[in-house]
Amino acid sequence: MKRNYYSTVVISDVHLGTSFSKTEEVANFLKSVDCKRLILNGDIIDGWHLRNKSHKVWKGRHLLFFRVIMKMMENHGTEVIYVRGNHDDFLDALAPVAFYNLRIVKDFIHASHGKRYYVTHGDVFDSITSRVRWLSRLGDAGYTLLLHLNKYYNRYRNMRGKPYYSFSRAVKDKVKSAVSYISDFEESLASLARARQCQGVICGHIHRPEDKYYGAVRYLNSGDWVESLSALVEDEAGEWKIVYYDRGATARQEEEVEICCPAAV
Repeated sequence: MKRNYYSTVVISDVHLGTSFSKTEEVANFLKSVDCKRLILNGDIIDGWHLRNKSHKVWKGRHLLFFRVIMKMMENHGTEVIYVRGNHDDFLDALAPVAFYNLRIVKDFIHASHGKRYYVTHGDVFDSITSRVRWLSRLGDAGYTLLLHLNKYYNRYRNMRGKPYYSFSRAVKDKVKSAVSYISDFEESLASLARARQCQGVICGHIHRPEDKYYGAVRYLNSGDWVESLSALVEDEAGEWKIVYYDRGATARQEEEVEICCPAAV
């Protein structure tokens, strides 16, 4: 299979350890690319859910994600930068640390083609997450409930050939305070990047892929692998874009397996 080559690939918010993590999809995406640098921009492992025994969903498919990354490091010399997030804040005890071509950090400056990008998960600048932990946990529980609703509603839509629909995105788009929060979040990160003499900021955290400018500062958000199934990629000329995983690809593969390898009777 021909692999797309990029200078840099950024993914975030995989939330390994939850039933909503699109582990196979993100692993398939990484198998389809080669890159010099892979930035894992926080919330890759969901430590919050893994601490709660009733929500432990760590399976072999979650290990597949790391096996793919290890092969990228070994076979293609990919440099991996793991930026801690709020759900994998257990990495605070390690960061910063470096071994082989893997680095675990709290934040990072990505220098490319004469430009500097401030890389951060984004939770540090979310006062709810960083200061009022119980409220952020409550919000996480509400988001989990919406994902449960998504699961069953989209199963119904899929049976009727309709595309994926996100309840959480609809809520964020329609609730005025949520829209205001997102705008403030983006502007705050852009201001921080400007203060650090960077021309752009790369983040995740709010599960909303985005590519826009705040003045002269470029704001880039890689989205997530729970709903958006998106990543940021930078080509060899230093141009950035958002790419999305084809949700229908997995379904088509499953159909081919059923046709080619029918169950024994």
